Amino acid sequence: MLKQLIFVVCLLCAASTAALSADWKPLFNGKDLTGWQHVGPGSMSVEEGLIRTHGGMGLLYWKGGKISNCTLHVVYKMREHNSNSGVFIRIPLEPREEWMPVHYGYEVQIDNEPEKSNEDEYHITGTLYSLTKPLAKPGKPGPEWNTMEITLDGPRTVVLVNGVKVTDYTEGQPVPPRKFDFEPQHGPRPIEGYFGLQNHSDNDIVFFKEVSIRPLGEKMK
Repeated sequence: MLKQLIFVVCLLCAASTAALSADWKPLFNGKDLTGWQHVGPGSMSVEEGLIRTHGGMGLLYWKGGKISNCTLHVVYKMREHNSNSGVFIRIPLEPREEWMPVHYGYEVQIDNEPEKSNEDEYHITGTLYSLTKPLAKPGKPGPEWNTMEITLDGPRTVVLVNGVKVTDYTEGQPVPPRKFDFEPQHGPRPIEGYFGLQNHSDNDIVFFKEVSIRPLGEKMK
């Protein structure tokens, strides 16, 4: 009787989980890069059900059109203890090369140890690269899996890494001055835009397991 009860409870839990996740739309099918396009140096491939970065610096962007008022759910891991990558958002035009997204979109950074590249905490995992100071530093080293959720709520961008808020930025809030030529130009970003995954260099191998999107329901608090 007890075993039967446990089985029923497990079925109910599974049904509840399915209901909670039903509004998530997967954008990566786990087999190939259908729906995606790569621009710039390097490449991306699918290996054992994972998107893998090769060389760089380039960008694999979603060709399905611009997105807004939604949450992106990205699950990734670094092959080594630390690697460099990122998730680009609010890209105003469909990318044709790798630098337009840098200067006119935002990069949600993946790099747990920016100090090793002579950069500061404004360049750490979960920040808007070089623009926002992290509220926390919850990024896990490779080869542990990380979950990043990026919410686009009108002019507001909120980033959670492993369930912990790292960034909460609204257009127009102050940002530090540029320190390097490769840092993005300052200025407003669009409410809706393209998004993509970065391949950074031969030494920065990152794997992406899940990329999903969910429309934003009620306004965030």
